[in-house]
Amino acid sequence: MTDCIRFILNGKDVALRDVDPTATLLDFLRLERRLTGTKEGCAEGDCGACTVLVGRLRDGGLRYETVNACIRFMGSLHATHVVTVEHLTARDGMLHPVQQAMVDCHGSQCGFCTPGFVMSLYGLWLSNENPSRAEIEKALQGNLCRCTGYEPIVKAAELVSRTRPSALFDPLERDRTAITARLWELKTGETIATGKDGRRLIVPGTVAALAEVLAAEPTATVVAGATDVGLWVTKQMRELDPVVFINHLDELQRIETSADGITIGAGVTYEQASATLGSEIRALGRLIDRIGGQQVRNVGTIGGNIANGSPIGDMPPALIALGATVTLRSADGRRVLPLEDFFIAYGKQDRRPGEFVESLSVPRPRAGQQFAVYKVSKRRDEDISALCGAFLLTRGDGNTVEDVRIAFGGMAATPKRAAAVEAALRGKPWAEATITAARPAFDEDYKPLSDWRASAEYRQLTAKNLLTRFFLEASGTPRELKRFAEEEA
Repeated sequence: MTDCIRFILNGKDVALRDVDPTATLLDFLRLERRLTGTKEGCAEGDCGACTVLVGRLRDGGLRYETVNACIRFMGSLHATHVVTVEHLTARDGMLHPVQQAMVDCHGSQCGFCTPGFVMSLYGLWLSNENPSRAEIEKALQGNLCRCTGYEPIVKAAELVSRTRPSALFDPLERDRTAITARLWELKTGETIATGKDGRRLIVPGTVAALAEVLAAEPTATVVAGATDVGLWVTKQMRELDPVVFINHLDELQRIETSADGITIGAGVTYEQASATLGSEIRALGRLIDRIGGQQVRNVGTIGGNIANGSPIGDMPPALIALGATVTLRSADGRRVLPLEDFFIAYGKQDRRPGEFVESLSVPRPRAGQQFAVYKVSKRRDEDISALCGAFLLTRGDGNTVEDVRIAFGGMAATPKRAAAVEAALRGKPWAEATITAARPAFDEDYKPLSDWRASAEYRQLTAKNLLTRFFLEASGTPRELKRFAEEEA
């Protein structure tokens, strides 16, 4: 066991003791190291002004990802390489091609958001030599600008994709081998325990150590990506003690496919899961593309979305409709239960003291089954759901409904099955008359609330309309209705 968090900041080694468990990377950069290119805009992971790159060892190599420094806690940085906008400029002062493209394309006006855009474009530049416009827009989902209208920034991304000088110019490409070696030296597998002013921070070295820590500290706050917990601190000013960080645990970051389905470790991020889920269950891949911005998807975890238990979490309705199960682990062993049974009431899940979410098992839709998930939000990208509905249909002989599973988020205190609607459909012909007759059953299943995202009336009507939409799509419309309309126009 050690009491020191170690990481690399740009080109320098950092060793920190006496770290507050909720100290953010943004405050450290600006207040401690005076790296003020990283800005604070929203302090909740929405605007992207605080975007930096964090490099971590994964699958035997070094991978850099954009993250929001404003909600990234220092305890999650052990054995990583943090890169800020100041690190891009060449030793002789020449701008990096990404920075120069922003100048040439007039991609900056007031300039406040510019460093964050530069870092997002830099992350794309490192990972994709010839991005499409859609890929550029996806990379910029988590960056907001009030001045330029985005077009000059997109043009800068298109321009810089054709500008690739010697790898010796780029600091991350030039030093990749050395940085990788240094990070392997830091990745010792030791448990870190430190803190400040009586508040504690723990970084377990292994999953077994995590189970032991939670057995001793059953009320600890477990943090993976902090995409929600970060707001508890920056917006609600909550003091958390102790905080246990798990984003570094390779054992929780496995995603495996089999004949039965897909097993997702609790530490698998949305970005890690995207390719596998997108190829195995296409509707889930499309859903992930609409969860937060790229910075959020790079650190937010599916397991965290489940463990947090939010009634407006995007993944639970889809996973419940698919019949997913959750594996809970503690020092006493493992427990498996249907995901729908994990959610008990608002803010309450079936997680015993000392237990943590270890993995999720997601059945793959069988041949002949039809699955769809629909997210409804005020803004298409980087927005929280007003409601999210998922449908899994099994048709029998004679085009009857042999089975159907329907689940919604945003309609009740927990993600919840539409049991009455399902009962109204089973055994009936898959026909418009059946759908029309089943729509009133939503009033038995859900009593939604009104809030600033949507009124209760809007949610109820939209849920009914999504059933109709699913019927139309599952009955022969070969593509999603919106895409169909766009392609026909």
